[in-house]
Amino acid sequence: MDNKSLAHATWNCKYHIVFAPKYSRQIIYGQIKADIGKILCQLCERKGVEIIEATACPDHIHMLVSISPKLSVSSFVGYLKGKSSLMIFDRHANLKYKYGNKIIQEYIKNQLQEDILEDQMTMKEFIDPFTGEEIKANKRK
Repeated sequence: MDNKSLAHATWNCKYHIVFAPKYSRQIIYGQIKADIGKILCQLCERKGVEIIEATACPDHIHMLVSISPKLSVSSFVGYLKGKSSLMIFDRHANLKYKYGNKIIQEYIKNQLQEDILEDQMTMKEFIDPFTGEEIKANKRK
């Protein structure tokens, strides 16, 4: 059977975990997919977690793992996400900044236009209800 045992218990705990590593932007994810797999295997070995099946999709990872009842699932997933993101960043920081800055630049360019559209679609009061004066555009929030 698949049952495993501890000193006073027999267990068979399998969990389907789905998560996205912090620095896994789709543009770079394909380039470092194999390395992310090695990192996850290494981290699972450290905690004594068996990977039964795993696959990496373009923006997230599916894993079927066997976790001992001594280890909580939430603490293991936190460990896996935290440590994997640090290890990915350490090994591939140049890719994060190369593509991350491009996305930030696009966001800043488009933000002003989005703010203007949002103001047009909201029903904000542009007259101060206390003074009756018109609120200037740069004071609106």
